[in-house]
Amino acid sequence: MRQLIRNIAIFDGTGSPPAPGAVVVEGDKIAAILHDDAAISAVEADVVIDGQGGTLIPGMVDAHTHLTWGSSVEKIYHQFILPPEELKVAAWRNARVLLDHGYTSLYSAGALGDQIEPELARAIEAGETPGPRLVPSTLERSPEGEEGVETGDVFNGRGPDAMRAFVAYCAGEGVKSLKLVISGEDALKPGSSADILYTDAEMQAAGEAAREAGLWIATHAYTPRAIALALEAGARILYHCSFADDAAIDAMAARKDQIFYAPGPGVSVAALEASPPPHIDMSSMKASAAERLELERALVPKLKAKGVRVLPGGDYGFPFNPHGRNARDLEHFVTYYGFTPAQALSAATMLGGQLMGQQVGQVKPGYLADLLLVDGDPTQDVRIMQDPNHIKMIMLGGHLHKSPVPQPVNA
Repeated sequence: MRQLIRNIAIFDGTGSPPAPGAVVVEGDKIAAILHDDAAISAVEADVVIDGQGGTLIPGMVDAHTHLTWGSSVEKIYHQFILPPEELKVAAWRNARVLLDHGYTSLYSAGALGDQIEPELARAIEAGETPGPRLVPSTLERSPEGEEGVETGDVFNGRGPDAMRAFVAYCAGEGVKSLKLVISGEDALKPGSSADILYTDAEMQAAGEAAREAGLWIATHAYTPRAIALALEAGARILYHCSFADDAAIDAMAARKDQIFYAPGPGVSVAALEASPPPHIDMSSMKASAAERLELERALVPKLKAKGVRVLPGGDYGFPFNPHGRNARDLEHFVTYYGFTPAQALSAATMLGGQLMGQQVGQVKPGYLADLLLVDGDPTQDVRIMQDPNHIKMIMLGGHLHKSPVPQPVNA
């Protein structure tokens, strides 16, 4: 089927200003981008979509997604760990919520339940449930939290052989990206962010096994030593890195063509804004969030200036930071890191597509037709992406998840 989307301004994902034109979609791909009125008028299409002067942009990518962190704008959970069946229900719901909010691709940063994300990724691909393209992960290895809060699992024990066994298990399960928590986490266990949770030999074994299995590695890393271990293991994406020193910045810059970086401001800003009930103590989380945000104000511009690809994705899924608010990260990139709105959008689209390893994230011939039609110009005010009512069309692989016009009752 050939579809024509016309009467639009096109933001192609590169950061260039939107330009008037039209887009031809054939099947699941973008076939052509037209800027000449005569050429546009000559297109024969099965479906013509009038964009009514809106802005067509690539679907957004969240680079740090936890679908099994249950809370969304549709349903808040006041406990972090859910029963297995509810965990699956929440993950399925959260995938659909993120698609509803303009996220057409997700890179998982780890799950609270085994086998859930590979199953979900297969269900989405088969058209059994709505959701974005998903790079699935599995249980992440985490420090024990306060009062017994456990966010992960030291799967298969310790040592290099255990790491190889873990990678082999993930490969068999259908995981695409391992999540390795190298640093501790002050928000869950105060004072632990400087802890190193793996030995050099373990990280080396994980890296070698992942390369052999064709899997990617995502890493939770705060300190220079944790960053070094992540880089040595061949990590694809590094999260946080808040305490990076000049040597760590240079090391990340030296791998700028192989790595991605997602600081994750969303959870920090939300933690500082949160007003929990009296019986919930968020003081450690708030202190950690304030410290990280201040450090990242200086860190992120340095890494960006050196060409490191910095991506949005902010640990959404907490009750104070629910799924569906993910586009706040774009505003945070502008407010805290000095990005222009167009640069923030480019990070969420073109750079996110590069992370996914698929032809997504750009309005470009040959790329998958993952497209959003926005009422307004987000390159002037990126905050409009936070309101799904401004997203008039959501297209995933040429299929309209949300149509810009009312659908026939029997469609």
